[in-house]
Amino acid sequence: MNKIKNNLVIILLLLFSSPALACTSFLVTPGASVDGSSMITYAADSHIRYGELYYFEGGLKEPGSYYDVFHRWTHEPIGRIPYPESTYTVVGYINEKQVAIGESTFSGRAELVDTLGGIDYTTLIHSALMRAPTARDAIKAIVELANKYGYYSMGQSFSISDPYEVWHMELIGKGVDLQFDEEKNKHYNANEGIVWVAKRIPDGYVSAHANHARITAFPLEDGKISITDRNFDKLHNPDVRVMYAHDVISFAREHDYYEGSLDSEFSFSEAYAPINFGAARFCEIRVWSFFRQINSDMEKYKDYALGYDLENRMPLFIKPDQKLSLEDVMTLKRDYLQGTEYDMTKDVGAGPFGKPYRWRPLTFEVDGKTYIHERATATQQTAFSFVAQSRRDYPGDIGGIIWFGVDDVNTTVYVPMYAGIRRAPDLYAEGYGHIIEYVEDAAFWVFNKVANFAYLRYDHMIDDIKKMQSSLEQKFMRLVPAIDETALALYDENPELAKDFLTEFSVNAGNSTVQRWEELFRFLMVKYLDGNIKKEEDGEFLTNEWGKYPIVEHPGYPDWWLELIIEKTGDKFLYIEDEE
Repeated sequence: MNKIKNNLVIILLLLFSSPALACTSFLVTPGASVDGSSMITYAADSHIRYGELYYFEGGLKEPGSYYDVFHRWTHEPIGRIPYPESTYTVVGYINEKQVAIGESTFSGRAELVDTLGGIDYTTLIHSALMRAPTARDAIKAIVELANKYGYYSMGQSFSISDPYEVWHMELIGKGVDLQFDEEKNKHYNANEGIVWVAKRIPDGYVSAHANHARITAFPLEDGKISITDRNFDKLHNPDVRVMYAHDVISFAREHDYYEGSLDSEFSFSEAYAPINFGAARFCEIRVWSFFRQINSDMEKYKDYALGYDLENRMPLFIKPDQKLSLEDVMTLKRDYLQGTEYDMTKDVGAGPFGKPYRWRPLTFEVDGKTYIHERATATQQTAFSFVAQSRRDYPGDIGGIIWFGVDDVNTTVYVPMYAGIRRAPDLYAEGYGHIIEYVEDAAFWVFNKVANFAYLRYDHMIDDIKKMQSSLEQKFMRLVPAIDETALALYDENPELAKDFLTEFSVNAGNSTVQRWEELFRFLMVKYLDGNIKKEEDGEFLTNEWGKYPIVEHPGYPDWWLELIIEKTGDKFLYIEDEE
């Protein structure tokens, strides 16, 4: 009973902080990508999370061994999960079979949080990746683990991919119905488990989710294209493109979340996470901004994304006008609504130097009215993000790549980490530093150091950051084909040699990137010292004719900012000319 009382804090957090939920995921099927790879993205946006690359070594496990489960938001110990007999190696959020998983949390109905559950969404992801050779197996593992141990998290959208398919899955718990088992002399939750739906994204299409449930109606079970969890024996039937909990509709009816006469009209999102202004403006706008850049027919959903027309919902997936490259996806992750009238660098909230960030909270009151700051895909509080590629033409160790970056997606560098590596780069490794422990050369802190310095003069510094970012990412993209070829030749001879080679490449790529970023910080510090800008060419600072002092510029403030100062202060700062 004490656990129930303690977890009231979590319920309050869920009820009153939902607008701050913050992760954005894109899903790209093989037929929608230039190189035929599946791609999913993820950004772990959090004000308390630390950016590090998780690594779980696969192989046989000791009988009776287990791993402890800690709640993702509080680190409260909530359970223990036994290891299966054998696991797959997991690098971040992709395993050696090229199965990758991303997520975004949605608040949904707060009463459905199971505060007695023994597994949270992050543990679900990593546990599924340890077990699943395909995306479909990952869905099954998520369902079985959540139903067995109880799901202690809010609503969740998952992106799940393998080299052949990409799935969009949504789930939410069933809340707490506390009952007493006299035989065992203890209380238990009669509502343990989840309700869920998973839809395969048609090949050639893309999808996205950003902290709001997006699956609406879906075809009901027919044993062919649609199955429930009672029919998992048809899990690998290639015709199956929808899976769902057998009680997802009946549970909603029992709790008055759905009162429609037809099951066929049931909408998961409308029942378990009804749309409102905040869900649209803070969440769906990120999906719309992604969609609008790759499909010319998205303008009609603009008012929906802005929260003005909640009836005109966007589709779950769309067909892009052109296939997307890896570089396209990385660029699309760096979105702050540029190209729209809501570009976050253009309004007064950006300050005099065009910063595309707004400090929290997202809402504020003036004269009794509530206003908002925009919430875009790129945001300052990202711990880490990735673009995961699953490539069917290569063995799993080589074909799977998680392009991994720490801190804000707009100013990070995505570094290729192969699924076959034996360890994470030292400077990215789990436990090297912490959100309240500064480690000078840790990747997270080095990237944050550059980003936070850039906030002072964003409009100028971002050009230097983007130049270095592009240089490094382009270098890696040029190198990967040669690394693939070499690793494949080694793999044919000895797979273990291939793993050694991939490990050396990824570890060196990660550690050297951090070193280059530290050099960038030093350069920026010199160039932009005290609000001035020292002139330079190709990284070399220009000096006066005697070679002693730099040539310094003072760009000042934009006119609109100066006019705003006068509007607010009148003649307070008026310069009085001397009388002749």
